[in-house]
Amino acid sequence: MANTYRPALFVSAAALLGLLTACGDGGDSTSAPRTLPGTAAPATTDGTTAASSAEPTATATTPSPAGRTPGKSARCHTSELEATLGRNDPGAGQENFPVILTNTSSRTCTLHGYPGAAFVDASGRQLGPDPQRTPGAPATVKLAPGQNAWSGITFSNPEISGARTADPDALLVTPPDERDPLKVSWSAGEVPVSGNESTVSITAFDRGPGT
Repeated sequence: MANTYRPALFVSAAALLGLLTACGDGGDSTSAPRTLPGTAAPATTDGTTAASSAEPTATATTPSPAGRTPGKSARCHTSELEATLGRNDPGAGQENFPVILTNTSSRTCTLHGYPGAAFVDASGRQLGPDPQRTPGAPATVKLAPGQNAWSGITFSNPEISGARTADPDALLVTPPDERDPLKVSWSAGEVPVSGNESTVSITAFDRGPGT
């Protein structure tokens, strides 16, 4: 059976979506994240934990950017991570998906804050607005090689809310304070993109199994 993340504090009815980069651990000398097409500004505060079942359904990685030297920073870089979309854990009219990042490098690194997240179509165009961050205080998650952390994406079921929808091709996920996203195929159906109850919420990273 797949590992299961039980919900801790999933945001209630209002939910939200987009692509944002989040706050780092403060110990990196790398230049501040820049805004890319289809991404939101870096997050700096606020985040709460959430949970959901996490049977992997999709995986994606990004090649290491030229000139990057991950060993000089405690922060986990995109090239050192694998993104996995967990299985939906619906409840109370909401759809709840964990986004899991696994450390695939040979060193211990950290995640702190919110991931960037955005649904995109086959051409890479962002569907819907940027996500709403759930309030709280993000904790730094230390990942040894092979360990993982997760963030929750939540939105109201469009059939119940009446929101206008789109059927994404993929979910882009950007680790906190990173510039390069990971692309995960999306096969979970339509998501709300505008209209009533169309917001999508996202939580800061929390510890996954084994961390």
